Amino acid sequence: MKVAMGQFMVAREWQANAETCIALMNQARQGGADLLVLPEGVLARDIADPDLVLKAAQPLDGPFVTQLLAASRGNGMTTMMSVHVPAPGGKAWNLLIALRNGEIIAGYRKLHLYDAFSMQESDNVTPGNEVPPLVEVAGMRVGLMTCYDVRFPELARRLALDGADVLVLPSAWVKGPLKEMHWEVLVTARALENTCYVVAVGECGPRNIGCSLTVDPLGVAIARGAEAPALVFACLDAARIAHARHHLPVLENRRFSPPRLNAE
Repeated sequence: MKVAMGQFMVAREWQANAETCIALMNQARQGGADLLVLPEGVLARDIADPDLVLKAAQPLDGPFVTQLLAASRGNGMTTMMSVHVPAPGGKAWNLLIALRNGEIIAGYRKLHLYDAFSMQESDNVTPGNEVPPLVEVAGMRVGLMTCYDVRFPELARRLALDGADVLVLPSAWVKGPLKEMHWEVLVTARALENTCYVVAVGECGPRNIGCSLTVDPLGVAIARGAEAPALVFACLDAARIAHARHHLPVLENRRFSPPRLNAE
């Protein structure tokens, strides 16, 4: 599978972000990507207005997603990103969506909200309560996670036990002391402990680090972005997963079962 990581600085106006997403979709498709991963919260952002995620939220049939669906028609590339959509109770869901050939083929409501480091995502966002099914892309099974989820190893392990070969992680990782180290350590750990690829894409700009990263099943970073907007490609090889799981059978050697995260 060929993946593209499209990191950019999300603007306040959804129209500008739609144009950026569509441009990255076109470039990734021209580069032969099977999967394009974009950051978290790509509909709108303003670091001076944390409530914008709620005020700017759009339903899935709104103009932002509608434009991206139109741009995805006529080809087999899958595009994944996170957007905010209205939820009951006056809040929004942080929803990871997968688009392919004019359709939304999967959705995942972020389970773990970023109520940490003096930030309170739950002020505006309602958490999900279900682990999503895997999405097949170019013969590989892809598990969905979003940003802060990477700090919770039980979710990545659950997806790996469900059969994930790849974990996708759209993010908006906030800058701060040691935060870039946290990002790299956590992304690498989730790949290595589950012997799968992790494709982690960060929003860049004045608040967030960028630093998109693809890590292979033995913890090797095979592609990176820096702090600026970029489109970075990486090739994922099923043989590398088989090699890692043969020599490092941690999924077979485990002694504990993961907790059940789906709501009954």
